[in-house]
Amino acid sequence: MACINMNRLIRSIARGVTTKVHDFTGNTAMKKLGIHNRHIYRNLLVPEYYEMCLGKEPAHPETRQTVMSTKGALCAYSAKATGRSPKEKRVVEEETSKDKIWWGNVNMPISERSWEINLQRAIDYFNNRPYLYVVDGYAGWDPDYRFKVRVVTTRAYHALFMHNMLIRPTEEELEKDFDDVDYHILNAGEFPADVHTEGVKTQTSVNVNLKEKKMVILGSQYAGEMKKGLFGICHYELPQKGVVSLHASANEGEKGDTTLLFGLSGTGKTTLSADPHRKLIGDDEHCWSDKGIFNIEGGCYAKCINLSREQEPEIYDAVRFGAVLENIEFYPNTREVNFQDVSITENTRLSYPLEFMPNVKIPSVGGHPKNVIFLTCDAYGVLPPVSKLTPEQTMYHFISGYTAKVAGTELGIKDPEPTFSACFGEAFIALHPSIYAEMLAEKLRTHNAQTWLINTGWTGGKFGIGKRMSLPTTRAILDAIHEGKLDGVKTKQLPLFGLHVPETCPGVPEDILWPKNTWSDKQDYDETLKKLATAFVKNFEKYEKDSSAEIKNAGPKLD
Repeated sequence: MACINMNRLIRSIARGVTTKVHDFTGNTAMKKLGIHNRHIYRNLLVPEYYEMCLGKEPAHPETRQTVMSTKGALCAYSAKATGRSPKEKRVVEEETSKDKIWWGNVNMPISERSWEINLQRAIDYFNNRPYLYVVDGYAGWDPDYRFKVRVVTTRAYHALFMHNMLIRPTEEELEKDFDDVDYHILNAGEFPADVHTEGVKTQTSVNVNLKEKKMVILGSQYAGEMKKGLFGICHYELPQKGVVSLHASANEGEKGDTTLLFGLSGTGKTTLSADPHRKLIGDDEHCWSDKGIFNIEGGCYAKCINLSREQEPEIYDAVRFGAVLENIEFYPNTREVNFQDVSITENTRLSYPLEFMPNVKIPSVGGHPKNVIFLTCDAYGVLPPVSKLTPEQTMYHFISGYTAKVAGTELGIKDPEPTFSACFGEAFIALHPSIYAEMLAEKLRTHNAQTWLINTGWTGGKFGIGKRMSLPTTRAILDAIHEGKLDGVKTKQLPLFGLHVPETCPGVPEDILWPKNTWSDKQDYDETLKKLATAFVKNFEKYEKDSSAEIKNAGPKLD
């Protein structure tokens, strides 16, 4: 783009943000942070974000240029980091939170001194960039529990992403309700961390300071770091207010019955929450209070590998102006998105506002759930497509959180790997897993909710031999649950695990319901089932001292 045209573009942006609401240059709150950038834009219009994305970023010469697809969605690229970097996440060790945090591989400490270095590094970078973007919004649809969040970033693509993912305030709320905020997310991801800083191992460092209520991102341009970092903050703050935060999607039936669907990335949590027969409450992050459930977010963040209108029409139709496609290729001659191309990453993503879904519920709140679904992607292929859990089994499997890491959601993951993730979201929890488990158990007892374990992983053999469970099969199971058609169905118990497996389910072949029937080598099935059961028992050893005898006995029995 010629220099004269670029200058004209910037002048047009400036004319659109002349009010004190949107022109944040010289703002007192920014100065208190040490930010003195001469061009700070706050809560721009979507077209303005597009103009800045297409004209003025990225800063790093090795980062691919942002473009627009034929369908109108923005195609943005996050350089080397195409997934979260959990090994580089740090929580500042300070007096107000150090006795509450569940320290370990999930929450690794960093000193206050190292935090100050990383924070100043981010601020210095902010002050040396030509433009900054501020996004103010809410986290949490229930006004009694929501947070006011301020995002500061150097990339317009990151600002548009958080515009989609936060709950967007009205102009009046923006002017009157954001003089101060509850948390800051300071995203200087284009600039690397200094590996000579104590506690910093690579050029990527994601730090959260719960005392100062700030988060700093260095060395990663992956937008999901902001979203999940804020989720981790909710996992710290909300349980202390009597609200359990959950890595789950949610929807609501015509009669007002709500369902929570737990699951890690790649289990179908987003896909299955988008049900044409039910209203979407949210696709990923929810809370359960004494009033019911509420979504934390204002948007969705869907995996879009092999996305098609035939399989997922609601999500496919969300690929339009205002949406952000992340790290995905397109056909250069037409700019049509190539959803099958995984040359950059298998973790191709789509961010869009909740309002893009045709049957969304706004405000995104619901009553107490009638059904709770645990989604697992079983790479061993030995678990049944659906099981009915007892209350004790519910707690055992919630604490265990078995699934498979799916390629691309974290750096270094190329093939599905069996893994255990406490609370179906261990990477995001701040407190000990038993705290969330006890809070969930109390909610389930009080509101008489039924829990089900659904396997969206492999059938007919383990990964590499069998095939992935079909989406129509899983949808048929969910329909049967929602319609009450599995409530009185006769069940039989899965060996070793003791899971109660329905003998029939409308729309699902009986052979699929009993997984051993789908394996050609029955002995291999038995051996693989025992291998998985052994892995469950070994994993649960670290939780035994904090678990009741009833919960411990609800796990697999190897004798």
